[in-house]
Amino acid sequence: MLFAIDIGNTNLTIGLYDAQKLIFLARLATDTRRTAEQYALELNQIAALDKKSMSSVTGAIISSVVPELTGVLKRAVFLLTGIVPSVLGPGLKSGLNIKIDNPAQLGADLVAGAVAAVNRYALPCLIMDLGTATKISVLDEQGNYRGCTISAGVSLSLNALADSAAQLPTVNLDVENCPAYGTNTVTSMQAGIILGTASMLDGLCDRIEESLGTPVKTVVATGGLAGEITKHCKRKPVYEPNLVLDGLRIVYEKNQRQ
Repeated sequence: MLFAIDIGNTNLTIGLYDAQKLIFLARLATDTRRTAEQYALELNQIAALDKKSMSSVTGAIISSVVPELTGVLKRAVFLLTGIVPSVLGPGLKSGLNIKIDNPAQLGADLVAGAVAAVNRYALPCLIMDLGTATKISVLDEQGNYRGCTISAGVSLSLNALADSAAQLPTVNLDVENCPAYGTNTVTSMQAGIILGTASMLDGLCDRIEESLGTPVKTVVATGGLAGEITKHCKRKPVYEPNLVLDGLRIVYEKNQRQ
């Protein structure tokens, strides 16, 4: 089995693959104060709840946008499995042609998501990633990574409103029929945050498509809040919650073959 971990700013996403099939998925809160031993214990306990044994792991790979946790999780994986995991970054072949000013600056999560999209979807392709930040990655007709947009994430915006305005509460974002405008504080905030983000995503996709000069064939959505927000987009993206983990699996297999 392959042990794949995506270390994000808000959550760690953990997956176990049996060949190409994801057989276990879990999320932990990202906490830079935890030690390798603490993470190892928690990962082992969570896997045990699903009756999965770490003794069956034969390979491991990590992507990380939290540098201070990369080494911690590498050691945690080693403590659990006796395997030193690969880390997505310099020295590991992704097969992705990154055409930005400084390819080394591209987040490992964006690399992994793009690798999965190139291997699975018609190009050009846009990837909406709604996590701590809201990002749209741009893949051209040849599968080159051309760049991305980055804006404040939905939770960041919502928390900033609640923290900065005494009379504004934190609201639920899982709304089936969000109104175009609200008639009370809660529905007004839902309209602004949910439809505002969905409209921004639609508008950015339109502008990116215009800049590429060719129709976008696929839009993919991933990230913790993608399911709640993108169902309100006029463009209807393919929802792939495990896109980054799938990309890590593809990168791992590519490097094993080589």
